[in-house]
Parts: sequence; structure tokens; C-alpha cells
Amino acid sequence: MNKLLTTIFALAVASASAVSLAQELKGDAKAGATKNAMCIGCHGIKGYQSSFPEVYKVPMISGQNAGYISAALHEYKKGDRKHPTMRDIAASLTDQDMADLAAYYSTHGVVAGAELPAKPAKEPSADVQALLNKANCASCHGANFSTPIDPSYPKIGGQHADYLFVALKAYKTDNNPVVGRAHPIMGAMAKQYTHAELKAMANYIASVQGGLKVVPESRFR
Repeated sequence: MNKLLTTIFALAVASASAVSLAQELKGDAKAGATKNAMCIGCHGIKGYQSSFPEVYKVPMISGQNAGYISAALHEYKKGDRKHPTMRDIAASLTDQDMADLAAYYSTHGVVAGAELPAKPAKEPSADVQALLNKANCASCHGANFSTPIDPSYPKIGGQHADYLFVALKAYKTDNNPVVGRAHPIMGAMAKQYTHAELKAMANYIASVQGGLKVVPESRFR
């Protein structure tokens, strides 16, 4: 475990420059509200499902960390995330567009003063707890999986289980032209687990209370 943690720390330092640009630009939420036409068709419809690389609910992004949204869009644009549709969308965005959209969605649907419990009310089974402890998921995403230690890390508590599972599998995928995520930290973590174990963790994390949501735009209500 110590060797793994040392390796992960080294990878984290090496990847810090990859998110520095995303964190330097200041996003304008009002500007982002005028730039989200390509987002609402998937992320603004409750229950909307993607069909690639398999059928799963598209992730909830309203209330997500701005730093994470911006960093993810940069990764799609560079090809470090290999979802073809998202890469095409990200390729059409400037760095400022990404920052503005991230600022918009980080506050979209957020209720002022609302607080999540420090820890999930629902305890995992002993087997799932052991899986979570293996990679110490709470050390990055918070004890409630909604208070990550870095703004470029996502809130994952309450996120769709099927999306979480597909995302975790993508971190394990190598040498695939259309599927995969080249994140050194998450790659090292995800590759410790079988698909069945990843699904068990995804199901539990999805079951806890979180701040992520789908907020339909007026034209879809």
C-alpha cells in the first residue's frame, strides 16, 4: 500500500500541470448560461441515456465542481478522454468557454445554505467498505463523496450508478481508440479492481445523498 501511495503521489505531481490552465481562468456563470446549447440536450433531460460505449444515464453536472468540469472538458479536447461526442463538443470550445460553462453548472440548481451530512446515512456493507478502503476513496472525494479535497476532483455522491461504473471501467481501458480515460491517479486506482467490484462501489456511491442533480432547461420542462 505504501508503494502504491508513493506512486500515486508522484503521478499527482506530474499531472498537476494538466489542470493548471483550467484553474487559472476565471469563469463567468452568466456567460456560461448563454453557451450551454450543446449541453442541455443530454445533461438537461432527466433520465436521458447515452448509448455509447454502452447504455447508461449521462452524468448529472448541475452542482458539480467548476474545476472538475473545466478539467474534464480540457481532457476531452486533448483526447485524454475518448468519448467521441464529448470530444467533438469540447473541440469547439475555447478555454474561456470551458471556464464559463464550468462556472455556470457549478451553481446551477444549487440551493443557498443547503448542506450535506458529513458522512452518508447509509452505511456500506462490510465487503463494499473494504473495497472503498482499498483505494481510500474518501481521502480524495470526502467522507460523504461530495467534498473532494481538490476542485479538479469530482463530487460523486449520488451520481448515477451506471455512469459511475462506465467511467471507472474507462480508467482501466488501454489502447482503445474510442474508449478510455488517461488519468494517472484514477487509472492506478481502478486497475486494482475487477468489473464486479467497481460495480459494487458504484452502486453504493450512487445510493448516498449528494448535491448533484439534473435541472431541466425551460424548453425541456
